[in-house]
Amino acid sequence: MSTTVLIVEDHPVNRDIIGRRLSKRGYTIRYAVDGPSGVEGAVEFNPDIILMDIGLGEMDGCEATRRIKANPTTTNIPIIALTASAFETDRTRALEAGCIDFDTKPVDLPRLLIKMNRALLVQ
Repeated sequence: MSTTVLIVEDHPVNRDIIGRRLSKRGYTIRYAVDGPSGVEGAVEFNPDIILMDIGLGEMDGCEATRRIKANPTTTNIPIIALTASAFETDRTRALEAGCIDFDTKPVDLPRLLIKMNRALLVQ
């Protein structure tokens, strides 16, 4: 059975690169292009894990994470925050919002896979 990953990413190139690289490793990929569609996608796709860009538009990734975690249907889905910013304050904000882990972009795929596997084991 394939693990379903919801990638919430507003930048099409980042979305495509991460999605293709994970798809080649056997993951089923679903996409959302902003915070509101990420919240909707969490319900619609019921993914095993979510990769959440923090720097989204009007509803950032932290707010989308809070909404996903507030919904009893989606509260147990592990979420890993992805951001181009490496500031400790961004990491803290993401974890406080409900993300289980945090990683920086550009994505280091081996490192991200370790974090994804760890998050999937915890759930």
